[in-house]
Amino acid sequence: MKKKLALLLVAVMTAASLAACGNSAADAPAEEAPATEEAAPAEEAPAEEAADEAAPAEGGSVAVFYYTYGDTYISSVRSALDAAFDAAGVAYQDYDSNNSQTTQTEQIDTAIAQGAKVLVVNQVDTGSDDTTKNIIEKATAAGVPVIFFNRSVSEEVVTSYDKAVFVGTDYEMAGHMQGEMIGNYVLDNYDTLDLNGDGVISYVMFKGQEGNAEADARTQYGVEDADAVLTAAGKEALSFYDSSNSNKYLVDQGGAWSAAAATEYLQTALSQYSEANNNMIELVIANNDEMALGAITALQNAGYNLEDGSATVIPVFGVDATEAAQAEIGKGTMIGTIKQDAEGMANTIAQIAQNFQGGADKFADVEADNVVGTWRVNIPYATYTGE
Repeated sequence: MKKKLALLLVAVMTAASLAACGNSAADAPAEEAPATEEAAPAEEAPAEEAADEAAPAEGGSVAVFYYTYGDTYISSVRSALDAAFDAAGVAYQDYDSNNSQTTQTEQIDTAIAQGAKVLVVNQVDTGSDDTTKNIIEKATAAGVPVIFFNRSVSEEVVTSYDKAVFVGTDYEMAGHMQGEMIGNYVLDNYDTLDLNGDGVISYVMFKGQEGNAEADARTQYGVEDADAVLTAAGKEALSFYDSSNSNKYLVDQGGAWSAAAATEYLQTALSQYSEANNNMIELVIANNDEMALGAITALQNAGYNLEDGSATVIPVFGVDATEAAQAEIGKGTMIGTIKQDAEGMANTIAQIAQNFQGGADKFADVEADNVVGTWRVNIPYATYTGE
């Protein structure tokens, strides 16, 4: 009877075209495909095996919704969270929303119907409060706690439900820390970076997504704080390379903060803005490490930032401190990044989920210095330059 029920659930999920990936406390985390490469089609599992994976654990489980598996930082959070749940013996189910809010909303409906006891949501659409309100309403109606994480949501909406929390960062701090790091580096290397000798450092800024609070803050403070360091030392403020661009940033139109977008945009820019034209881009600022890595690819294609150290290095800065970014910093092809602690975020989410399931205070055994009010936990950032 149990297997028939499981098969029925799979049929329902297939009809809804949901992209869910099942894990339980006994399963090992799935290996991630690189974010910048197209993943090979997964081999289809036998129907009975797929049904067993998709069936909710007895007594309900934790349902975790990722905005996309393709984001490298999110993949690191997922691996760490899977490991934390496995170590604690907590049953869970992972869902890949594939950057579609419609898909994620359908997945949440299915998880609630299957008896999920806690919802952990990396929300796709962060441009307005409506999506958060909708998720809160679904959770409230089912009496299910919800933990939002990583992508900022409104305090007003989250605090409307006593079983809702947010685990993230003080996202403005990342921009401030990056800006200070950039300003100090540019100041220390000014003459070397000023390739055309005009006394001004030209930069490009890669913004991940419009309407995203993290992207907005990093775009603003990454430049403002760098300028403050430079002007205090008597140097000119940074200058966006394209004077016709009033936004003073390039945004990933797909909203995916992707390496591919950064590579494409920078290669196009470098075809016009070059040392040969005496208007070279002399600094790259990216709101995450994936876009920073994409920029490095474009620079290497143009003959810069080579691993053997034989070419001029255009300084590239990012945010996240992913393993790939740390490797580039170690090779000297990237200068610095701001560490966003994936393991710390995952462990905090796992603890709060267990607190909700066990009836404890939601912030029990959570680092008290990181708790903000009654609704939020901020995971601290750190500067990473490989030193």
